[in-house]
Amino acid sequence: MKAGRWRRKLLDTWRGKSIQFIITASFTLITLLVMIVVSGILYNKFSGTAEQNAFLSNEQIVEQVKYNLEIYLQNMAQVFEKVDSKVRAGDAVSKERLLEQIGTILETRSDVVSMGLFGEDGTLINGLPAAPMRANTRLTEQSWFRAALENPNHLTFSLPHVQNLYKGEYKWVVSMSKGIKINREGRTYNAVLLVDVNFRTIDDLLRRVSLGKKGYVYIIDDSAGNIVYHPQQQLIYAGLKYENVEQALKYTFGNYVDSSSGEKRLITIKTVNNIGWKIIGVSYMDEIVTTRKEIGTFISWLLLFVIVFVLLISAFMSARISMPIKRLERSMRKVEQGDFDIHLEVQGEDEVGRLSRRFNFMVVRIRELMGQIIHEQEAKRKGELEVLQAQINPHFLYNTLNSVVRMAGSGKSEEVITMITSLSKFFRISLSKGKHIIPVQDELEHVRHYLIIQKMRYKRKFDFVIEADDEVLAVPTLKLILQPIVENAIYHAMEIMVDDGLIEIAAERLGSRVRLQVRDNGPGIPPDKLERLLSGDARSDEGSGVGVKNVHERIRLHFGESYGLEIESKLEVGTTVTLWIPFDSGREGAGV
Repeated sequence: MKAGRWRRKLLDTWRGKSIQFIITASFTLITLLVMIVVSGILYNKFSGTAEQNAFLSNEQIVEQVKYNLEIYLQNMAQVFEKVDSKVRAGDAVSKERLLEQIGTILETRSDVVSMGLFGEDGTLINGLPAAPMRANTRLTEQSWFRAALENPNHLTFSLPHVQNLYKGEYKWVVSMSKGIKINREGRTYNAVLLVDVNFRTIDDLLRRVSLGKKGYVYIIDDSAGNIVYHPQQQLIYAGLKYENVEQALKYTFGNYVDSSSGEKRLITIKTVNNIGWKIIGVSYMDEIVTTRKEIGTFISWLLLFVIVFVLLISAFMSARISMPIKRLERSMRKVEQGDFDIHLEVQGEDEVGRLSRRFNFMVVRIRELMGQIIHEQEAKRKGELEVLQAQINPHFLYNTLNSVVRMAGSGKSEEVITMITSLSKFFRISLSKGKHIIPVQDELEHVRHYLIIQKMRYKRKFDFVIEADDEVLAVPTLKLILQPIVENAIYHAMEIMVDDGLIEIAAERLGSRVRLQVRDNGPGIPPDKLERLLSGDARSDEGSGVGVKNVHERIRLHFGESYGLEIESKLEVGTTVTLWIPFDSGREGAGV
């Protein structure tokens, strides 16, 4: 259930996102997952390798220290053997000659401090340097002396100690001793040969060794774990530093991790041949961990760099991939807003390219269908307007003939002649040989005859004035656009006036347009009815039936949206209807 909810939540999060976002996020997430897995593998591999290299490096360093120390001790043993050989042959040479020979040997080694040959009772038989011995040395009780007598002919190395045999000499030395037999005056005696070596040479050899920044090397003997050398000897003696020598005594060689001092340390052990000293290398695990941290930090920065790089590349590639789709989306939005004059540039032969090509074809087809619909609707509208226009003639003819009959019955022959003459000219212009476009002059003449007839019908209740600039008389205009306006002025203004009415008709040029105005001094149109006039909601109860709205639509249909009617009216002042047509309208249907 939880997994299903998590999946649905993830889908809801991704739903509605752009293709560019989805591509970028997908590439980035996939790369991130791959890089995390690869980084984990590399980190474990590199850190394990670094740890193994640290172990191997420590072993190699300690092994090198062991080798160098063995070489040095072998050299010292060789020096001891030379002295031993001279001492054993001492019965054949004088004491002075023996000391001279041993002195020559010792002079070649600056690290040899002293040499002594002692009897088994501790008496000095021969020795260098030629200095008096200290009293109360308890020579026979010292460990190196007893070991030499107990293991004759075995070279023994003592622990480092202060040289305490000769007065004035207090150097830190390691004593080499061996029990030997010497011949003096035909008799064989047990004796102990002692050579003291300056420990400073061993100290210098070991002090230069470092295992990391804090690591070091120290030496213990293999018998009791006594410390032969330690770089922090004073802290050991003072109890301020502890070395777990008990654990180290269990190993002849190898390494292990020790935590007895509170810190994890890598202990590497090698044993010096013949003398049994154990060389112990100490390196701190936190330095090895630091190496692992450095590897982790490097991999983390590498991961961050790769993610940023992949993010940029993904964003760039997703933008390139989604750009045609976005362009197609913008084009569709324009089509949705009604802009069909658009052509999408097709790039490539992929799915988006084929989709763009289909889109262009669809837009062209829609544009053709819309043009066809507009043409059909325009033809239908023209037909309807022509039918409405044709209804004027029977209606007007019926009213006019009734007026002629009444006048003839009243004996008004001159008025009958005038009315019939105007009626004939009115219909002549109305027919215009089937033309829909006539000059402004003919339209004014048409409305003038209409006004003459209506003035006689209404017993001269109103008068009219027609004025026109000469330059507009030849301008083409739609036929029968003034008559419906004048008809409304008569039925809705002149007919209900108490005083004499006046209708003024003017035609003049204003820039690139011609203004035709019909003004009356009638009672005016109420504001609420004025708002509905051009929408067709307000229609005359009498008159042509064409109405103001039909005239407005005819003009806009033929000449364009910038032309048509404007109506201004003030109560008790009058109404002005302005008709706008183009000045340069040399062809029928211009502007449509």
